[in-house]
Amino acid sequence: MGTLLRLVLGGVILVAGALKVTNLGQSALAVRAYQLLPYDLAGYVGYALPIIEIVIGLLLVLGLFTRISALLGALLMLAFVIGIASAWARGLSIDCGCFGGGGTIGAEETAYPLELSRDVALLLAGAWLVRRPHTAYALDDRI
Repeated sequence: MGTLLRLVLGGVILVAGALKVTNLGQSALAVRAYQLLPYDLAGYVGYALPIIEIVIGLLLVLGLFTRISALLGALLMLAFVIGIASAWARGLSIDCGCFGGGGTIGAEETAYPLELSRDVALLLAGAWLVRRPHTAYALDDRI
């Protein structure tokens, strides 16, 4: 079970980062759309986030520093849950920007319940791995 959770969490985070890294300006726009951080800081976060996601995702997929990378992945998911819930509660109509894109969309296009469900499930996967980091096919066992 732990191996599957590690690969799913790592794979999702890795793909999310890889899809965003090709357009860092769009990633910055997506972070700014949440209106949670000062404009300039949101831009810096938007530029850094894809790189951070790629690193965490790779560590999880490879099974390196699993407990730490799972904790970082879970904290990332917690931040996403807070951001999405906040946007929904404040009546913002934005694309989450989870896999690229982002920004303002029509109210009928929002998918907050689905996005929250996905991110809570991934948060729980990360929490499981923090508690039980030893999984099959992990490079942790080789070092």
